[in-house]
This record gives sequence, structure tokens and C-alpha cells, in this order.
Amino acid sequence: MSGGAPDTTTAGASAADLAFYRSVLDKVHQSYVDPVSDNTLVDNSLKGMLTGLDPHSDYLSEKDYQDMLDDSAGEFAGIGAELTREQDRPVVLSPIDDTPASRAGIHPGDVILRINGRVTEGMSLKDVVDALRGPADSKVSITIGRKNTQPFDVTLTRAIIHVDSVKSALEPNGVGYLRITSFAETTQREVARAIDDLKTKSHGQLHGLVLDLRNNPGGLLDQAVRVSGDFLNGGTTVSIRGRSPDDNRIFPAPPGGDRLPNVTVRQVMRLN
Repeated sequence: MSGGAPDTTTAGASAADLAFYRSVLDKVHQSYVDPVSDNTLVDNSLKGMLTGLDPHSDYLSEKDYQDMLDDSAGEFAGIGAELTREQDRPVVLSPIDDTPASRAGIHPGDVILRINGRVTEGMSLKDVVDALRGPADSKVSITIGRKNTQPFDVTLTRAIIHVDSVKSALEPNGVGYLRITSFAETTQREVARAIDDLKTKSHGQLHGLVLDLRNNPGGLLDQAVRVSGDFLNGGTTVSIRGRSPDDNRIFPAPPGGDRLPNVTVRQVMRLN
């Protein structure tokens, strides 16, 4: 590359942007009501930068990335309860069978008012989950609000929780129901097992299948592709196109891969 003067316009603009960014950090340190570390501010600014590009881009801190790997693996250390948010509070949808939550008598509809003394009102669901998770055999205290009952405290010992990403049932008239809650490492195996189980329970007379993907947050691409292949006979499942031609990829479904060739499959999704 031939020599010459650097692009001072670009370099100067870059230096000015970084100086402005540093001045904002300093202003937050000086004026924000609570002390905030540089790491927190930088992590949040990176997250804002990437989520501002499109709904599917995000920045993961080391902890966020590890949490994602734990979720994808289908196991984590916690109390074993599915949660949602209602009226700005975390509410138990269902305790998972044979987990600390179910053994402690936690009920669907229970409101988690406090975690280790911290009030949960206004906490994001992610912050609630982070507070409930922790090393196996460690303890966490929660305050439960239950209808027609005074709030009470429960101390739970966290354990390794194994979560199945697929649930199935045979409904009347030979219609199967298959719910996929996420695409984790074992999802395709679970789907194949569930389909075989539905065929057995229907005595080979499975006439239809409802595939429920509501509230599925996604997960591992390879598992989503493999699950799609269980309902397709060849063709392209997913294609990826990037700025560089080297980023372009096509994920085909295997020929003859449809496990239910003579069954009507209806997909149920919530479109945001």
C-alpha cells in the first residue's frame, strides 16, 4: 500500500466520538443517583448499540452468554419453577415436577414478593430468574403471596434442574398435540420420541397434529433446522445471506425426512 497522510477527517471524527462517549461516562459517574461501574455502563452501551440495529441483534456479556448456554443445554441450577410477570410481579406458572419448588409446595399462581429480602416489584423477569438461580446446594429464601393466605417465607435449596423442551399429548379423534418450548440441544430427539409415542398411543391412527410454538424464544439454529426436517420432504429450510459471500449458507431438509407424511400438521404461533 502506498504511503501518504492518514485520513484525518475519519480519525478526527472517531477521536471526537470517543471523547464524547467518555464525557457521558464521566457525567453519569458524577451525577447518577447510585454509583455505577464502568463495566456496567460499557455493557449497557454495547447492548443498546446492537439492539438498535434490528430486533435480532444483541450483545451478550460473559454471564449472559453462559446463561444462554445453560438454557440451551436444558439444565441449570435453580428452584425449578416456570415464571411469568403479572401486574409488575413475578408469578409462578407451574413448578417443575420433582424439583425444590414442587417439593416445597409452591403452587401455580403464587406471587414471589421477595427474594432474599429484596422486593421483586418492578424487577425484570430476567433479574428475578438470575436471583433465583445459583450454585447447586446453595439456599435462597423467597416470600410467597397466595390468594386467601398471609404472605409466608420459604427457604429452598437450589438443585440441578433438567428441563424437557417438548411436551406432547394425544387429544380426541386421533389428534396429537406437540409443544416445543425452545430449541435446545436435545429438542429434535425429544420431538422424534414424542411423535413415536403419539403414533403408539393412537394405534397408528394419528389423523392430525397441532404443533404449538407459542412463546418459543428460539434457541439453537441446528436444532430448529433438524426439527423442521421432521415435517418436510427436502427443500430449503433456512438460508442465510450476509455482507460477505462467505457468510451465505443454505440449510436443506433431508429428502424423505417427514415423519408424518399422511398427517395434517397445523402450526400454532403467536406473532408479535
